[in-house]
Amino acid sequence: MGPPMFLTIFLALCSLCIILRNNCVEAFHDIHPQLQSVSVHSVDTLYRTGFHFQPPRNWINGPMYYNGVYHLFYQFNPKGAVWGNIVWGHAVSIDLINWKVLEPALYPSKPFDKYGCWSGSTTILPGKGPVILYTGVIDKKSNEVQCYAIPKNASDPFLTKWSKPNTLNPIAFPDGLNGSTFRDPTTAWRCKDGHWRMLVGGKREKRGMAYLYKSRDFLNWVRAKHPIHSATNTGNWECPDFYPVSLRGKIGLDTSMMGNNVKHVLKSSLDVTRYDYYTVGTYLWNKDKYIPDNTSEDGWGGLRYDYGNFYASKSFFDPSKNRRILWAWANESDTIKDDVKKGWAGIQAIPRTVWLDSNGRQLIQWPVEELNNLRQKVVKLKTQKLKKGDYTKVKGITAAQADVEVTFSFSSLSNAEPFDPRWVNPQDLCSQKGSNIQGGVGPFGLLTLASEKLEEFTPVFFRIFKASNKHVVLMCSDARSSSLNNELYKPSFAGFVDVNLANKNLSLRSLIDHSVVENFGAGGKTNILSRVYPTLAIKNQAHLFVFNNGTEHITVDNLEAWSMKSAHLV
Repeated sequence: MGPPMFLTIFLALCSLCIILRNNCVEAFHDIHPQLQSVSVHSVDTLYRTGFHFQPPRNWINGPMYYNGVYHLFYQFNPKGAVWGNIVWGHAVSIDLINWKVLEPALYPSKPFDKYGCWSGSTTILPGKGPVILYTGVIDKKSNEVQCYAIPKNASDPFLTKWSKPNTLNPIAFPDGLNGSTFRDPTTAWRCKDGHWRMLVGGKREKRGMAYLYKSRDFLNWVRAKHPIHSATNTGNWECPDFYPVSLRGKIGLDTSMMGNNVKHVLKSSLDVTRYDYYTVGTYLWNKDKYIPDNTSEDGWGGLRYDYGNFYASKSFFDPSKNRRILWAWANESDTIKDDVKKGWAGIQAIPRTVWLDSNGRQLIQWPVEELNNLRQKVVKLKTQKLKKGDYTKVKGITAAQADVEVTFSFSSLSNAEPFDPRWVNPQDLCSQKGSNIQGGVGPFGLLTLASEKLEEFTPVFFRIFKASNKHVVLMCSDARSSSLNNELYKPSFAGFVDVNLANKNLSLRSLIDHSVVENFGAGGKTNILSRVYPTLAIKNQAHLFVFNNGTEHITVDNLEAWSMKSAHLV
């Protein structure tokens, strides 16, 4: 990514850490050479997360499963807490939650990556092992090529050493394309004709592109005549991801899987908006073409993995449990000045299992099951009635580091407010209809990372509207009251929830971890991650509330909240 692109990669995942605001979202195109190598004597731990991955210090953005080990590769500045001096950090795990940090896997060392080893992915070659595909930067003008690296010792369980062969490296050049927007090769897949294929992101004028490359031997690559897919007025596509999903059940599929019961997902990270968008569609491998279904928009108004601080995601297939796992980088909301002061910036979102919803229109995401092993003491609420204006504290948990699952119900939708069809942007609607604005059915939900007297809180809530022929469910994570520090980026993130309200209930799961609140609405249909930095609601001064600010009475049917142990990071 640019100023260049420097997203992370988890074995097939790119992610990053950025620090400039662009269209009300964090961006990272600003470079601060005077700060790139500023280190601190001790790392400020006040806002460091307990169970979200982040390296011991400094700047990151943000897997592969091989021989019983999960590998996480991430873009990392070993010298400072802002972007620069980028190497490929490397950590390993056996459970996706507890990690051992190793020495960097890649760093600029060749003429074809002298000015940067940027994002990419990993492909497991049958009988041969893993190959890293990554973007190398060849000059100060950020001209980019695609390169590969292989383990020096494939029998090493941690794959600690990697080499960049001179033979046929780089494997792909821009060749008439815009060389400064040519990056992030995907995990490759093999089709029935025996050829491997991979995608590289880019743009042509304002049209976003997923360029397709083909190879029989994984070394000699040729660009197809046409991109596998493109979309007008979407700008530069970064960190593309392309993978199959089953039409039946939650099982994940190997990236090369095809068949009658398979759909494909194409995801792009849009440089202009700093969000990840995806479509579900049909892959015609013999025509080298992907056709999105017409069930959602193919552009800025389309489906998103997450409606908050979530960018540069990639997925990988985990054969040990037959699941597809999605990772992403959770960009900062803190200031650059504070990043340098605290000695670190950026975290990874919790790895999520992803599958196709039974309606075939969208994906479902849920935290990997291994996270539950960190749950400790549980607090429960059942059949708790909430009238308009009620706020009930959930007592007995470490509210700054918790996992909360709750189901809300309501007896009637007759009080739902009318929905204006001009409300097409959920984030704008959340700003207009915040948690303090009384409604009909809602707002109701959780107040996370709340101070005792509610000077600070991050509300996560639902609000239900009545449209002409259906009900519209809005889900919000509103950071505007999250901190008394007014220098922070404090957006009101939101998304609409495609859910059947016949049972008159809505569920919510919130992962609360000091400076992040990661939310999963309606079983993972709509998800919102927020980075927040409270000044009062920290550590044991943080509290958790359930609330209702609508005229319709709400019932907390069942709430379970666990204090969470910290993950091991060594």
